[in-house]
Amino acid sequence: MIAQILLQQSTGNPMMSNLILIGGIIVIFYFFMIRPQQKKQKDQKKFLEAVKKGDEVVTIGGMHGKVVSVEDDIVVLDVDRGVKLTFEKSSLSLDSSKKIQK
Repeated sequence: MIAQILLQQSTGNPMMSNLILIGGIIVIFYFFMIRPQQKKQKDQKKFLEAVKKGDEVVTIGGMHGKVVSVEDDIVVLDVDRGVKLTFEKSSLSLDSSKKIQK
């Protein structure tokens, strides 16, 4: 296959070699940029749906706390000896929460 590509390029068909090059770039871009981002978004969505009372989490701003209650899109965190703060569910960080649970 590589020999055929090299032969096509040497025969003077620059259109085909350009299409192969562009196709290769698109495939590499997909596997290194788009696919990992989609997987990360899917994992974040699963994490937010699975948050429950008693979980220790970290917000994207760095606030550590324990979940006191969960409503539709609102989470109440106990951050220090009875101090309760209300956050949007979307402000919880997946990456930092994995480190806490270990």
